[in-house]
Amino acid sequence: MISASSGDPLHAPPLVAARGVSLNFGRRTVLDRVDLVVHAGEIVTLVGLNGAGKSTLVRAILGIIRPDSGEVVRAPGLRIGYTPQHILRDPIMPMTVRRFLTLGAPASRQKLDAMLDEVGAGGVIDDPLADLSGGELQRVLLARAMLREPGLLVLDEPLAGVDLTSQSELYRLIATIRDRYGCGVLLVSHDLHLVMAATDTVVCLNGHVCCTGRPQAVLRDPGFISLYGPHLSDTLAVYRHLHDHRHDALGEPLTMEPGAPEEAAPPADRP
Repeated sequence: MISASSGDPLHAPPLVAARGVSLNFGRRTVLDRVDLVVHAGEIVTLVGLNGAGKSTLVRAILGIIRPDSGEVVRAPGLRIGYTPQHILRDPIMPMTVRRFLTLGAPASRQKLDAMLDEVGAGGVIDDPLADLSGGELQRVLLARAMLREPGLLVLDEPLAGVDLTSQSELYRLIATIRDRYGCGVLLVSHDLHLVMAATDTVVCLNGHVCCTGRPQAVLRDPGFISLYGPHLSDTLAVYRHLHDHRHDALGEPLTMEPGAPEEAAPPADRP
């Protein structure tokens, strides 16, 4: 696993880079000259409407499918931890959490317990996978991905089937893992409110890259406004900044002392 570094990760070679990736399914163009880069220590979130090609791009980055043109370049020796959008849980043929975590990759009970504790799912190791709540399942999926000691975490809709309280906790957990291990994170999500509070870079996809950059720059981008509409863009901007309080690194509200300065405007988007 990559160690956290005090240097600027954006000046280091990327963990993975999609360059001009295009892919067709029959006569339909699913991806059109898409670029995406993830560095160590960076959370990149991929957003877009249903059918925008997000999961297809993830599969190309993982090497599951090959682009028709363009390329995906991965850092030498890169280990990727992946959590899928859906998994089939069959109650007729129950599988315990311990068995699920060790499929294809044996690990000691001590290591499994430690990882489950780290992701906030301690005590479920002997439970049937089918009996887990949505939040518990996502934490177990994250634990399985982390057991690979990845340099890059790829999380496809990690909030699927998770209640609102657990969504915020999971985003905080993902950021904590990034900070602790220095890994890069590629996150696919539909929840724009949490995305805009908890990510470093947003890539807005609609078959092609509509816009990319820091969250507040993306909110002002004509491509984002055209896709989601001015009302949502304005709502997210208000949600993020126009409060009588300031935010921590994950967008959580912090109480302001009387006379304290208002939250600083976001820095300009990097070139």
